[in-house]
Amino acid sequence: MEKGSLVVVSGFSGAGKGTLMNNLLSKYNNYALSVSATTRSPRPGEKDGVSYFFKTVEEFETMIDQDELVEYAKYVGNYYGTPKAFVEKKLQEGKDVLLEIEIQGALKIKKKFPDALLIFITPPSAEELRSRLVGRGTETLDVVNQRLTRAITESEGVEAYDYILINDDIDTCTEKLHNLIRASHDRACAHLNIIEIIRKDLRRIEYVK
Repeated sequence: MEKGSLVVVSGFSGAGKGTLMNNLLSKYNNYALSVSATTRSPRPGEKDGVSYFFKTVEEFETMIDQDELVEYAKYVGNYYGTPKAFVEKKLQEGKDVLLEIEIQGALKIKKKFPDALLIFITPPSAEELRSRLVGRGTETLDVVNQRLTRAITESEGVEAYDYILINDDIDTCTEKLHNLIRASHDRACAHLNIIEIIRKDLRRIEYVK
């Protein structure tokens, strides 16, 4: 069985990352969404163990001390992290594991897993981003402004990503995201096949005398 790939999906808060993930999972069966742990409060409709593993600060810091996280970071006053056991299990099962995490965590993932695919999602404009954040109605205006300020910082780190996708139409963006992930598989397989052919040739070749 081909081992799955690690796919990191980041983007500005309000870019539509969660909807994209849900679309991929509903349309294709080769994906597994890693459930992150966080110390932030649940939003309306979010369920523990499904949307996030909601932890106290003390519980999260225990996970850090016991090396139970692939990565973790602090964002707008809260911890976010990726539990290690789930990711390793799904990769071995051949699933492409989707990690919806912010830029600090993404860069840590790339250091630990150089073959990970990093994709950044952005709305078509800053005005659209502001409109989406306000339109959610789940946060105070102070928090919305914090997220807009954070977006400025995040925009300076996107060069580290393999691809940037503009989420203007959600269905179109979903298909582009899926195609990028499949293309990365095809490239990896092609490279491995070439290497194997060269290895076989090297074993048969006669040494220069």
